[in-house]
Amino acid sequence: MAETFDVVIIGSGPGGYVGAIRAAQLGLKTAIIEKDKRLGGTCLHRGCIPTKSLLWSAALLHHIREAADFGIEVPAPVVNWAKVQEHKQKVVTKGANGIDYLMKKNKITVIKGHGRIAGKGKVEVALEGGSKQTLDTKNIIIATGSVPKSLPNVPVDHKRVLNSDSILELDRIPKSLIVIGAGAVGCEFASVFNHMGSQVSIVEYMPNLLPIEDIDCSKELEKHFKRRKIDLHTGAKVEKVETTATGAKLTMTVGNETRTIEAEYVLSAVGRAPVSEDIGLQLTSIKPDRGFIKTDNMMRTTEPNVYAIGDVIPTPMLAHVASAECVLAVEHIAGKNPAPINYDLTPSATYCYPEVASVGLTEKKAKERGYDVKAAIFPFSAVTKASISNEAFGMIKVVSDKKYDEVLGVHLVGPHATELLAEACVAMRLEITTEELAHTMHAHPTLSEIIKEGAEATLGHPIHI
Repeated sequence: MAETFDVVIIGSGPGGYVGAIRAAQLGLKTAIIEKDKRLGGTCLHRGCIPTKSLLWSAALLHHIREAADFGIEVPAPVVNWAKVQEHKQKVVTKGANGIDYLMKKNKITVIKGHGRIAGKGKVEVALEGGSKQTLDTKNIIIATGSVPKSLPNVPVDHKRVLNSDSILELDRIPKSLIVIGAGAVGCEFASVFNHMGSQVSIVEYMPNLLPIEDIDCSKELEKHFKRRKIDLHTGAKVEKVETTATGAKLTMTVGNETRTIEAEYVLSAVGRAPVSEDIGLQLTSIKPDRGFIKTDNMMRTTEPNVYAIGDVIPTPMLAHVASAECVLAVEHIAGKNPAPINYDLTPSATYCYPEVASVGLTEKKAKERGYDVKAAIFPFSAVTKASISNEAFGMIKVVSDKKYDEVLGVHLVGPHATELLAEACVAMRLEITTEELAHTMHAHPTLSEIIKEGAEATLGHPIHI
């Protein structure tokens, strides 16, 4: 008699593999299916991790170039791009090996192949070589993630017009690069290659960079990108991209003006599309909407005992969101009665230089929700620890409710903003007031003092400005 799993997870990204571990911890007999050669999904192999490795190398180069300001005389640094790529791959391989170890440690069955729902309680796996294996299971979790999408008039050929996958494989630093899209992915790659010496242009349809962030953060980042001589074209509609003998030419409309710019490469960074085709949904009651699978607040789909999490559902396309959703799903399967996710408390992090990070509501969104808002901005230039490292740029913005003084949002641009954000995430999870945050003692000198200073500014009595 074939064994029956308590849960089979299709996809091993940061949602799927984390959920598998939690399921095993809860005593559920668990299997995970992955079509790629290694576990870890887009985040580990083509997204978060390799990109952050490149960003670290780029930021390190920037700091070395400034070393003389701190009394450290260093010869002009030379970039060994092959070594940069080698370090990136070393980090990725270590991560993949770590996931393999965790699967064995937690006695999770790993099956390599393309997984599809094959009927009620069944998942079919197309294995390498053409054979198939069918798994019996009480529950299925769809964790198939997403892939880069592109504009209809921007054909990605992976030669001159790249996406976020193929740009990671460049064998040299481009002389020039046009980035279409100023979300997190676009801004991060723009930051990497600008520091590496490329002439970078950003083309964004919306009026500002990082359109989902608070407008003051977007403007602050734009100011610093301009100082770095990154060419910004906002409010721009891409008309066409044509490849040339030496690169690519982009034509855009900005207002009533037509502009044409050229570069050695073009990066299409206009978002991602859910992977919901060819996974057997036609055998279920699930009807995707624009490719996304709808779920309830326990991650259940319309098909009994089938759950979906991560980029394949219409929630923020972030690795930590996928992890939280898959843990929620398996805890529900295990009968633990978990609390639904509060997506208002989703941390957002963009690892360009300077970093941008936020949690909670923007000032605009808070007003749209009907709050009587108080908000203030405090600059990193008034934080001594930032001056020590020559990084006295950027700001914090704290958004609060006037009536109850509850902190509604914290928005940061500056050094190590993505790390500093954790304090705000905990504080808002505990429904902290601005006064409580302002009265929380912070070590001096630290960058974290900006959290306290931001709260004091919002209360109307900043100390250091």
